[in-house]
Amino acid sequence: MQEKNDSRIRKVKSILVTLPKPETEKSPYYDLAKKHNLKVDFRSFIHVEGVPARDFRKDKINLADFTAVIFTSRNAADHFFRICEEMRYEVPAELKYFCLSETIALYLQKYIQYRKRKIFFGKQTAADLAEVLKKHANEKFLYPCSDVATEDTMKFLEKSGYNFTPAVLFRTVVSDLSDLAEVFYDVIAFFSPSSIQSLFKNFPDFKQNNTRIAAFGTNTSKACTDMDLIVDIAAPTPGVPSMTMAIENYIKISNK
Repeated sequence: MQEKNDSRIRKVKSILVTLPKPETEKSPYYDLAKKHNLKVDFRSFIHVEGVPARDFRKDKINLADFTAVIFTSRNAADHFFRICEEMRYEVPAELKYFCLSETIALYLQKYIQYRKRKIFFGKQTAADLAEVLKKHANEKFLYPCSDVATEDTMKFLEKSGYNFTPAVLFRTVVSDLSDLAEVFYDVIAFFSPSSIQSLFKNFPDFKQNNTRIAAFGTNTSKACTDMDLIVDIAAPTPGVPSMTMAIENYIKISNK
């Protein structure tokens, strides 16, 4: 495992954010680019593909058996309603929805009449839903997830003893990044271990050299160090909740 050091602090002119390009110009990354005269590009290193209904049927999960569903992402919601449609299953009005955040809860308006449904949400993690879930401990929960389901949520539900069934409705797939082979950035920002895997799947001989690595979350940081990458910028940290804030703090030092 390598450690970061002050000798790696160099001026930043370009940043690659390993996320899909924002749908609007209202993004803190665009604000950061404008404020510090930076080139900021977006490129998702991973993407999701839905599990077809024919494959889902092999798991022998009966959607009608469940009284509640737990959504950890908008992807989970999209693929839950997609699989219901493909299987011609009419989602009952009394189904309860438990969402990790208000953003996900509001997203459900795309599929259901929001005000006429029982919807609960937390701040960001399953643990935030603890009090609400306790009041509904007798529900039979469906947990739509990807083939690389978030371990924290799974562990919380298992430890709490809830009756839940994981349903793999979409898979995380490595994106083709061959067009980036000869493109270099001062900073690459990663947000998941899967994106680190994608980097080395596309470029097995990748050498970090002077590229600064920004990592969001402890699992992402661990994935970096496991591959002998130096994490120069880490988030979240006390007082620095976002990636953009962490990058800006670094730039204030590097771009003096």
